[in-house]
Amino acid sequence: MRFKWYGTATLLIESGDTRLLVDPYAKRYARRAPVPMDEARTADAIFVTHPHLDHFADVDAFSEGVRPVYVSATGISHAKKNGLDSGCMRLIAAGDEIGVGALTVRVYPARHCSFDAATILRILFSPRTWLHAADCISLLATAAHYRIDKSDVLAFEITDGAKTAMVFGSAGMDAGTVYPCGADLLVFPYQGRARMDRELVPFLNALKPKAVTIDHFDDAFPPITHRVNAKRLAPTVGRYLPGAKAFVPEENVWYDI
Repeated sequence: MRFKWYGTATLLIESGDTRLLVDPYAKRYARRAPVPMDEARTADAIFVTHPHLDHFADVDAFSEGVRPVYVSATGISHAKKNGLDSGCMRLIAAGDEIGVGALTVRVYPARHCSFDAATILRILFSPRTWLHAADCISLLATAAHYRIDKSDVLAFEITDGAKTAMVFGSAGMDAGTVYPCGADLLVFPYQGRARMDRELVPFLNALKPKAVTIDHFDDAFPPITHRVNAKRLAPTVGRYLPGAKAFVPEENVWYDI
């Protein structure tokens, strides 16, 4: 079992001949190399942790209306309102278990990370924000079409029977949920608050993964976002889970799980 990170929260997960795509985003706003669509479109199914703009709005570019797209009821509603092809979409909710080829996906409730005061102030007082105010307004207007409720945020346990990855689309856990422990890999979104290393600690304590990697730390929505410095990632994992591996992925590189 292995994975590749395409930027933002987009992951391609592979086991044998089966591929799953998680949270597809085509980098419409980021000034970076595009996603390798020919490879991304080989996925057998698409899974969406939550139907925000940067996890869902580009899904048609990846699905081409053919393979199933698993998303919450709000996501299907957003698709219909925003002109996306809802015909290929399948409803998922916490508690579901979906088999796709060699992989099984178990769905858990999660929560969305909320911006803290330090992050909001950094955005508001950044010269880049004001120099590109029109872009900010346009981006926020588009994002308003993809609002969600807290129950729309999901986490996925993805396994091929030998290896398991626990994938969160945002850095929040549901307080009433007991999550599976000991996954071979935790994928943690490293964006949204000033000290994401601190936000990681409850995940380490609750999930006790064997390895940790991050996504969503890139500058996906300039000028509002910025690339997050992950220098505290490895020391934090080392302190709370001695022996666990921690790494920052590079885009378009395969990593074994």
